[in-house]
Amino acid sequence: MADQSSDSGDSSNDADISSVMGFSGFGKKARTFDLEAMFEQTRRTAIERSQRALEERQKQEVQESSGFRPVGVKEKPSASTSRKQEAESDSDSDVIGPPLPPQEEEEDDDDDDDVVGPPLPPGYKRSSADSDDDDDDDEDDDDEDDVMKKIPDTHEITLQHGTKSVSALALDPSGARLITGSFDYDVKFWDFAGMDSSLHAFRSLQPCECHQIRSLQYSVTGDAILVVAGNSQAKVLDRDGFQVLECIKGDQYIVDMANTKGHTAMLNDGCWHPKIKEEFLTCSNDGTVRTWDLSSEKKHKSVFKPRSLQGKKVTPTCCTYSRDGKLIAAGCQDGTIQIWDRNLSVHTKFHCRLAHAPGSDTSCLSFSYDGVTLASRGGDDTLKTWDIRSFRKPLGQVTGLTSFFPMTDCCFSPDDKLLLTGTSVRKDEGNGKLVFFERQSLQKVYEIEVADTSVVRCLWHPKLNQIMVGTGNGLAKVYYDPVKSQRGAMLCVVKSKTKEKHAETLTQDYIITPHALPMFREARQRSTRKQLEKDRLDPLKSHKPEPPVSGPGRGGRVAAHGGTLSSFIVKNIALDKTDDSNPREAILRHAKEASENPYWVAPAYKQTQPEPMFAEEEEEEEEGDKDQPEWKKRKI
Repeated sequence: MADQSSDSGDSSNDADISSVMGFSGFGKKARTFDLEAMFEQTRRTAIERSQRALEERQKQEVQESSGFRPVGVKEKPSASTSRKQEAESDSDSDVIGPPLPPQEEEEDDDDDDDVVGPPLPPGYKRSSADSDDDDDDDEDDDDEDDVMKKIPDTHEITLQHGTKSVSALALDPSGARLITGSFDYDVKFWDFAGMDSSLHAFRSLQPCECHQIRSLQYSVTGDAILVVAGNSQAKVLDRDGFQVLECIKGDQYIVDMANTKGHTAMLNDGCWHPKIKEEFLTCSNDGTVRTWDLSSEKKHKSVFKPRSLQGKKVTPTCCTYSRDGKLIAAGCQDGTIQIWDRNLSVHTKFHCRLAHAPGSDTSCLSFSYDGVTLASRGGDDTLKTWDIRSFRKPLGQVTGLTSFFPMTDCCFSPDDKLLLTGTSVRKDEGNGKLVFFERQSLQKVYEIEVADTSVVRCLWHPKLNQIMVGTGNGLAKVYYDPVKSQRGAMLCVVKSKTKEKHAETLTQDYIITPHALPMFREARQRSTRKQLEKDRLDPLKSHKPEPPVSGPGRGGRVAAHGGTLSSFIVKNIALDKTDDSNPREAILRHAKEASENPYWVAPAYKQTQPEPMFAEEEEEEEEGDKDQPEWKKRKI
């Protein structure tokens, strides 16, 4: 009764709403579901599915026992998967949504159990690429063995620095700018992003005046440049080439170099600290290796003094930091390689006495990226690798690598598996080469003929994967591969050369007024050629230079001969060539007047000597010479 009363109340309310508002309801009535019927339908579907799976399993077992499988028939789900389906059908019989896709086969499940990695979602098979990871890894190993594919040398560009040897190369850490230094004292800046295919440097300067550039290097942050030249004072420039710091010069009359504030002889090499951006290192012919700090330019930070076996001073020719910055290594003229702890400057931590031939300048020391191997390029035409953990004998050695320059480079590839260096040649005796060696065995794997001159500097940038080479004839070459390399030289080779801007004459714009009266209407221009010819004759529009001023000058401009007194005298008196007469005749024309009316000399002798008397020198000489011997006679 209550329900009926409520229903009647609802219907009366609906009638009242429809009578007041003009419509019968607020929309469709919500759907109602019979849950018991739905559950029953789901249960029947699950039973049918389980029976079908059971029949398929039995058929599969019969086929496996007989060893026969029809062609073109896919493998059915295994018993385990069917049991999983039954369990899921029983437990998740009330799941709303589409059914899950068929699950993978039993053999695939077994294979996936062996695969290392996160499990796949249910119902998804592992792709063929994933299942063949081992094969791909083997192929990658084969590719790694082929070093030819690692070297980016398919393309090259040439930067013309000058005519003398490029003795220094440096790239900033991002690879955006390249700087080159040479024996012609110039340092040039090359911006890959700003250059076009004409490949011109955007800045050139001489930071050390008349001293050859020995070494250039960007700091670890790329905001400072260390310049080491043939003088005794290293300089630090900012990114745009302006001077930030100049090291102080030491007192050359002090015997102990540790008591001087700076170097007293020519510098040989220098580099930045790989971790501390304010610290850098230099070595000099004064027999010291010094560290410096940008914040204190009045004195060095610490001093390392290489010593020979007898304790005498030796000259370091190259120096470098280890990759972690904890070690400082120096190659010396006596063939030794000496390594110190950065914080202990007295005794060496590693020392090899006969690293290279005595008397040869070790031109380069380079640490590998893992910090274990040290490569040395000697002046005895050798390349050696060392393990700093056992520093007595070299790991490998290559001979016959000619080197004529005291700054010939060697460096490691970005993957630390190759070692490259350059060779030198005499004029017209062959081509300088860039030679690649395998790091472990030092077997030559590849070489590039760079030019018909020596290869002085080489640099393999790890971020760009491009190789920079400095040659003995003033060229800097960049080798790259469009597939393996990125940015760098590829940014400028695609840009067309920018045309020079010529001065163009601007014609007056033609204004179209179709409804103007004929007397105000401008004549329509048929072509611009005639207008250009008229503008060319106009001195203002064509910017014709003013002619030289004739006469004394006007409008503040001086005439060609100048406006000073000296220029006037030169033009009007000294250069006056109107009188072309003989100067002797011009003087003798006054002789008659001078004899008749004497004014200067003759009046003084009128009283004492009215008649001039002249000595007869020739007669006296002849009479005196008669009494004298022949050898005393005066020669006339």
